[in-house]
Amino acid sequence: MILQFPTSNKSTREIKMARSAMGFIVSLLLVASSVAVMAATLGDWDFADATFYGDMSGSATMGGDCGYGDLFEQGYGLANTAVSGVLFNNYQTCGACYEVECYNDQARCKEGSITVTVTSLCPPAPDGGGLCQLPRKHFDMAEVSYLKLATSPIAGSIPIRFRRVTCVKTGGIRFQIKGNPWWILVLVYNVGGSGDVAAVSIKGSNSDKWIAMQRQWGQNWQVTMMPELRGQGLSFQVTTGDGKMVESDNVAPANWQFGQIFEGKQF
Repeated sequence: MILQFPTSNKSTREIKMARSAMGFIVSLLLVASSVAVMAATLGDWDFADATFYGDMSGSATMGGDCGYGDLFEQGYGLANTAVSGVLFNNYQTCGACYEVECYNDQARCKEGSITVTVTSLCPPAPDGGGLCQLPRKHFDMAEVSYLKLATSPIAGSIPIRFRRVTCVKTGGIRFQIKGNPWWILVLVYNVGGSGDVAAVSIKGSNSDKWIAMQRQWGQNWQVTMMPELRGQGLSFQVTTGDGKMVESDNVAPANWQFGQIFEGKQF
């Protein structure tokens, strides 16, 4: 919509009134847009506790049970967290994003919230106890993230509330192709939307048949090498935990090699 203002044949007062009206309309549009975005991204609050592991470098949080490897290279950085088994749900929440804030403890809590991505499991202690024992809900995050919530690194296990939010990513879904002549292993990362990958399928460019891949561990998905996949372009279907699916056609060219990374579409 283009708004035109009268100039030479109108008074200064009329021009100011018109501009004021335009400003009011723009403000309404911005508020409406903001409300729509919030409504699409907010989930229900739940309650847990949070600690940190490692040091300020975050090196101890690299790798992890979701199989992302170097979290800096994959774009997750130090805004990552391990979660207890009840939240991890056998790899099902790998890649999910949570808004987290310290809650109901003025002495130990800072104001504000952060968003973290699930990249690993916080296991229970060997004796079955500890902060991450079932059915406890617990976040064990990088120290940098923890200190955005807690007033001190010695604040201990702090009370938090958390909720699922939409994962906002730059660029498309990434597919890192690993494996050998007998099987293909694909690391799927940088996933927007709900972030948690529930299913992946692969297809060669000379076939109409989609082949369901199996979760090997974390977000590494495997398929036994099929003859029709050799020397062909590769397409992928990625389905997230909310049932939404994105199809990325011919992401990898026919001369793809193990170790290469390709970018597809995004949610």
